Amino acid sequence: MIIAQLFEVGMLLCFGFSWPIACVKAYRGRTTKGISLVFALLILTGYAFGIIYKILSGKVNFVILAYIINFTMVFVYALIYVRNHRLDALKTKTL
Repeated sequence: MIIAQLFEVGMLLCFGFSWPIACVKAYRGRTTKGISLVFALLILTGYAFGIIYKILSGKVNFVILAYIINFTMVFVYALIYVRNHRLDALKTKTL
């Protein structure tokens, strides 16, 4: 069973490497253009389901850490979206 867990971690790592890059780009961009809150919320929901599955199935192992890390990164991405939305609103008011 450890092989299946390693493949699951590999999948999560591949997804996880993109989130820090997306967070930095969104933070530096200071705008919501080109990013989607709905997309981030769907991914958050997917990671939450993965975490809940691990807990309810009794399969809590090292893999859950990858789910938690990815969930946290996507949550930060969503927070950056909220920040950028406020910045966009301020830009609109000043124009």
